[in-house]
Amino acid sequence: MRSLLAVPNVSEGRDAAALDAIGDAFSRAGARVLHSSRDADHHRAVFTLAGRPGALADAVTAGAIVAAERIDVRAHAGEHPRVGAVDLAPIVHLRREDRGAACAEALVLADLLGAALGAPVLLYGVLGGGRTRADLRRGGPEALTARIASGELVPDAGPRTLHPRAGAVLVAARPPLGAFNVRLGPQATRDDARAVAAAIREGGASGLPGVRALGLWAGGAQVSTNVEDLERVRLAEVLAAIAARAPVAGAELVAPVPRAALEGWPGDVALDAPAPLEALLAV
Repeated sequence: MRSLLAVPNVSEGRDAAALDAIGDAFSRAGARVLHSSRDADHHRAVFTLAGRPGALADAVTAGAIVAAERIDVRAHAGEHPRVGAVDLAPIVHLRREDRGAACAEALVLADLLGAALGAPVLLYGVLGGGRTRADLRRGGPEALTARIASGELVPDAGPRTLHPRAGAVLVAARPPLGAFNVRLGPQATRDDARAVAAAIREGGASGLPGVRALGLWAGGAQVSTNVEDLERVRLAEVLAAIAARAPVAGAELVAPVPRAALEGWPGDVALDAPAPLEALLAV
């Protein structure tokens, strides 16, 4: 069995000491930290970890405990939606034959996080009956609190009330996705970014399958996307759909993706990206 990946997202992008402590905790508990990124405007950091099935969940939990100690989600003020200090903690399988192992690891992780953090854990994606991150995060921690209290949502692990500092955690098992931000030209506004995002996201006027998109202001107008099916939609296709509606100034990948996802990228658009997953895992 090859390594599984975990991609914990934490609601902190400005406190370097806190993020270093979280990364150190993942590493000390046995995970390989393949990559990490942080963004002050989004006020978010994303870690890409590799580890053995049966051990990766323990390592993610060790870092999540430190994150919950260092982050107070009530004080969060950033562009990115969130419901918790450790907002997302998906387990990722690179091969289809490892999907079952990823699902099992994610279920173990949900139980560990619920117990260790004293925070509710909700499953999304396949394990959550198809519900999405966007649905669970809509309205932020306050709305999630109300939905749990009303019985509309029942946590899959942990208590039925949000932790006052750590909030809640969303857990899934999934293949790799592309967390991909595209900066629009200097004349573009937040409203321009929102209009482009609405058009290209799945269900939009010219929507791309499996593409989630938000229009944000992060030092400039930005279309922030998650490309959930990288075998069906390449990043270059998302770029082309955005560029057809607004001038593009550049793009960035928040976390590494398989090499194939980068096929067809145009040479005239700067892409700030880590090495592909295959290269990082080979080191």
